[in-house]
Amino acid sequence: MTAELPDHALELRSLVTSQGTLELSLHHVPVPRPAANEVLVRVEASPINPSDLALLIAGADMTTAKVSGTPERPIVTASLGAGVLGGLSARVDKSLPVGNEGAGTVVAAGPSSAAQALLGKTVGIAGGAMYTQYRLVDAAACLVLPEGATAKDGASSFVNPLTALGMLETMRREDHSGLVHTAAASNLGQMLVKLCIKDEVPLVNIVRKPDQEELLRSLGAIYVCNSASPSFTTELVEALKATSATLAFDATGGGTLASQILNGMEEAANSTAAEYSRYGSTVDKQVYIYGGLDTGPTILTRNFGMAWGVGGWLLTPFLQSAGAATIGRLRARVAAELTTTFASTYTQEVSLAGMLSPDAFNVYVKRATGEKFLVTPQALP
Repeated sequence: MTAELPDHALELRSLVTSQGTLELSLHHVPVPRPAANEVLVRVEASPINPSDLALLIAGADMTTAKVSGTPERPIVTASLGAGVLGGLSARVDKSLPVGNEGAGTVVAAGPSSAAQALLGKTVGIAGGAMYTQYRLVDAAACLVLPEGATAKDGASSFVNPLTALGMLETMRREDHSGLVHTAAASNLGQMLVKLCIKDEVPLVNIVRKPDQEELLRSLGAIYVCNSASPSFTTELVEALKATSATLAFDATGGGTLASQILNGMEEAANSTAAEYSRYGSTVDKQVYIYGGLDTGPTILTRNFGMAWGVGGWLLTPFLQSAGAATIGRLRARVAAELTTTFASTYTQEVSLAGMLSPDAFNVYVKRATGEKFLVTPQALP
């Protein structure tokens, strides 16, 4: 094992109290030493993904947030929204580490050959508790980054890349031939555009702003529909006719968008129907909700026949059902295309203490497309 490791390091924790408040703070925690097949990673980069915010913020009203403590050790407190505490009973008064994924350098390793082979390597990991300066993981959990790739390159090597690949795998498993994706200008959406071009999969992208349209078209996207445009419905139906896409992944969740997509799929299917059916088309249409950018109810106006479905889709259950061989194949593709297909961009970098600055959390809690933060745990405040 590598010597001269610190005894303690900083880690960000999220605490929901029985008094109905959220507390975010930095803790000094022991730096663990690896067991036989474990490695210790000095975490150098970790993204703030939408999937991190549920654990980090816990539904708190961040407009009530107050910052105390010191610049080096800030403490953020905020009130939980009405009715939120009841759904958090399993985590009340428990200080929890946060952060799904990240990357860094292996600085210590257990005696197994697999662990020792990783010493000095830059690796991506997705073990949770990544908003920390050092993270102990099993050697098998590490994705060795390609030669020349940095921790910043590999920070987002798990959630978004495997989600994009998982969407394509789901499409093929369920016998669809094209995809629809909402909030499509995100880092994930840009990856999906590149993947679908490479794999020759028809893709309909739904965005909300003209500059997002331009961004995706610059990547080679053919079908880009702006949901804020007066002609959105017409453009969506035309894109669905052209692509025959019958599977959608919706990051918004609430509102009417899922219904608009299903109705568009039905209209596209009926445009080639040989005869009328009062039950609608027999074409299977599916929308999977995988995010909650709109936290309101999902509203369905049922003009899409009877062959349809709306459900939830999450990466972890998908991977659990995919099997080791599939996961290995997908991870190998991520490593091979890390700085091309699966490259991520960030608008701001913050230290652990910087995460607790109002200038930072007032932005990243909005989950706005194009505002992706990278946490650099080794950086000073």
